[in-house]
Amino acid sequence: MLLRYNLQYFADGPGGEKTEEPTGKRLNEARKDGNVAKSKEITTVASLFALFLILRFWTGHMGTDFMTLFHAVYNRIPEVVQLYGGYANPELAAGQMLRSMMVRYLIMMAPIFIIAIFIVYLTNMLQFQWMITFKPLQPKFSKLNPLNGVKRLFSIQSLIELAKSIAKLACIFYIAYSYLTERQQTLFLLADMPLIQVLQVTRDMIFELGIRICALFVIIAAADLFYTRFKWKKDMKMTKQEVKDEMKESEGDPTIKGKQRQRMREASQRRMMQQVPKADVVITNPTHYAVAVQYDPDRYEAPLVTAKGEGYLAKRIREVAEENGVEIVENKPLARVLYANVEIGEAVPPELYQAVAEVLAFVYHAQGKV
Repeated sequence: MLLRYNLQYFADGPGGEKTEEPTGKRLNEARKDGNVAKSKEITTVASLFALFLILRFWTGHMGTDFMTLFHAVYNRIPEVVQLYGGYANPELAAGQMLRSMMVRYLIMMAPIFIIAIFIVYLTNMLQFQWMITFKPLQPKFSKLNPLNGVKRLFSIQSLIELAKSIAKLACIFYIAYSYLTERQQTLFLLADMPLIQVLQVTRDMIFELGIRICALFVIIAAADLFYTRFKWKKDMKMTKQEVKDEMKESEGDPTIKGKQRQRMREASQRRMMQQVPKADVVITNPTHYAVAVQYDPDRYEAPLVTAKGEGYLAKRIREVAEENGVEIVENKPLARVLYANVEIGEAVPPELYQAVAEVLAFVYHAQGKV
């Protein structure tokens, strides 16, 4: 029986499954592109809450300012008309009055605009670390393609956003309907109240309704933030091949780097082997370790380890020593200690002076130097 299967399922290329955590470079590039885990609902709920707070505690002050401004402007109408040509130029006089009113109204509304900008900035700062980048502002011609626009319009993400918007509107309508139904007796009495009282009652009702809507949006924002971060982390994951390619770009090809390290080791070993003929003695394990020691009292205060090796390298050190007539002494404990604790080019530590001195004395005696 023949079974058909798709080999792509076993591929480990760019189209493979994203199972690896994103690297730091991938995350930094995403931030530069403006791709961060940001929930718009957090900004929405914060803005709504600030708006209702302003309506509750600032509208009375704003209403007084508006009334004062209205009376001031209204009382200046004859003066402005006379100043700008009387009734012969009504457009000029009206334009001057309108400009004066707009400037003063904007000054009164400035705190609200400043608070709105601050809230948007703060909610974004709390969600991700702030970073200045102009890359998202760069024009992308792919966005001008009508076909891509139609695909985005009817994509699954667009349908999800549409469903979320409809659900939010339905919830807001239900909350508003339930609240107004509870306060219908108060609504019927508004017709018999003075204007100031009507404004106060309306303000309080709007604030109470707004708080209920904000409570709903807090739940929506929390769920949206959780989903946004989950989806962003999932989208940021990389395939194994992408991780390998990024490592090659940032650190170089591991194969090439391995060959470079091998060549460096070989060059270092060649330099070390050149120092073996100059040694006074080679202390061995006898087969596992070999350590070459040189002592020149005119140049050094203590003996130096000029070469050392294990296994095959130890064998090569012994062979070079034999070829050049360097004395080889077997001392297992001393060979192991020197190999493990003293690097090439370093002096023998004081605690090993006596042991090394005994070996050197034996060699010098054998060679007739003492």
